[in-house]
Amino acid sequence: MIKPQSYMNRSGAALAALRGSEAFDPSRDLLVLVDDVALDVGRFRLRGAGSAGGHNGLKSVEGVLQRQDYARLRIGVGPRPMEVDDLADFVLDRFTRDERTALDALLDPMAEAVECWLDEGIERAMNRFNR
Repeated sequence: MIKPQSYMNRSGAALAALRGSEAFDPSRDLLVLVDDVALDVGRFRLRGAGSAGGHNGLKSVEGVLQRQDYARLRIGVGPRPMEVDDLADFVLDRFTRDERTALDALLDPMAEAVECWLDEGIERAMNRFNR
């Protein structure tokens, strides 16, 4: 059986067909949604560029694109409990009822943030939605 994380760690494969297109500019046309253990559950942040920071899905995207200048919507799932050894097990585990409630409350503001990114660009979206 293939573990779910092996699919997630190949996120960049979905972008391979776009990489050679002159019409596709990742710095303008791509927003990757990503879980982030450095952010508490119920928080999100937009970033315009940066490294994968150890995130395997982002490493895959960067491996395919050969660049780091694309927008990310980082969704908090952390912090990882001290007793959890395997980060993949932690991020793939089910949310508690309280965590689910906190994440559900993010849906509308994250949708607004995505619309702002589409309409006004990443800088304005970051200025408006990053706390």
